[in-house]
Amino acid sequence: MSAVEDFLTSTGWSGAEAAPLAGDASARTYQRLTRGSERAVLMVDTEGNVEAFLAIARHLGAQGLSGPVIFADDADYGLVLMEDFGDRLIARLASDDPSVETDLYVAATEVLVKLHAAPLPEGLHSYGPQEMAVMIGPAAEFYARSAGEPVTHEGWLQLTAALEEALFQTDIQPQVMIHRDYHAENLIWLPERAGTARVGLLDFQDALLGHPAYDLASLLGDVRRDVGKDAKEAAVRCYVDSTGCDEGRFRAALAAQGAQRNLRILGVFTRLCTVLSKPGYLDLMPRVWRNLMRDLTHPDLAILKDAVLDTLPEPTAERLDRIRRVAT
Repeated sequence: MSAVEDFLTSTGWSGAEAAPLAGDASARTYQRLTRGSERAVLMVDTEGNVEAFLAIARHLGAQGLSGPVIFADDADYGLVLMEDFGDRLIARLASDDPSVETDLYVAATEVLVKLHAAPLPEGLHSYGPQEMAVMIGPAAEFYARSAGEPVTHEGWLQLTAALEEALFQTDIQPQVMIHRDYHAENLIWLPERAGTARVGLLDFQDALLGHPAYDLASLLGDVRRDVGKDAKEAAVRCYVDSTGCDEGRFRAALAAQGAQRNLRILGVFTRLCTVLSKPGYLDLMPRVWRNLMRDLTHPDLAILKDAVLDTLPEPTAERLDRIRRVAT
């Protein structure tokens, strides 16, 4: 009997009807289990660290936020049996009915306000300006090289130095817990719950300590969908008014954090295509670039903008085709 079968037998879910759920960019897999009127989700992550997932799920629950309830786990085999939030993805709801988009994004922002005011969980590593500058490495290693326009050593030093300086200039202390993948496809709408518990949170196992603007930049600069201007402005207004932070400084930080995130994603999506045979991510690259260029219009990022344009090529159709050929 396999480890999964043993696990399901030990939890009483052996023989349950199983249906695959959409995964993400990792090696994790998910199955929805149905047993009569009961449902649960089985996560299998044999290559990751489910202990981190479990710890953050407990932390979210302690703050009154909706991380999934954990029914059982076997960390040695990377198995977690947890609450099923259902299929009401905020991304899908906002796309199907644009009239609710602003309310949904404000609700997601209110979760961040509450999370940032909560005590910090133990054991999280810092994701500050120096670490963030290093983490855009895939943009050179995979993206520029695969696109046929490798980055020079001098150009890369210039870019990372400009990014680090921009991040330092907009840095805020103390750090908060950042989800790191806070976007509308990882957020489930739970209208039967109240307040911030109405937003179900997923895929938070890579949480770190970082800038309060990071997750909001991820939410509003979504690489999978275009977020409306009204929703963006309402979300920023909600965060600024709720926290009392300096608005000008926070908006500059949103741009800097978003730029770092988009620079990293250029490389990560290229790696997913060329190394892990997931070419569909290349279809998102033009939006990643547009988001990056929008971030770089902030006047405080003029030096960073010049460094990006001097160092990295735009993901044109021709360059994306070149990357696809590298993968084959």
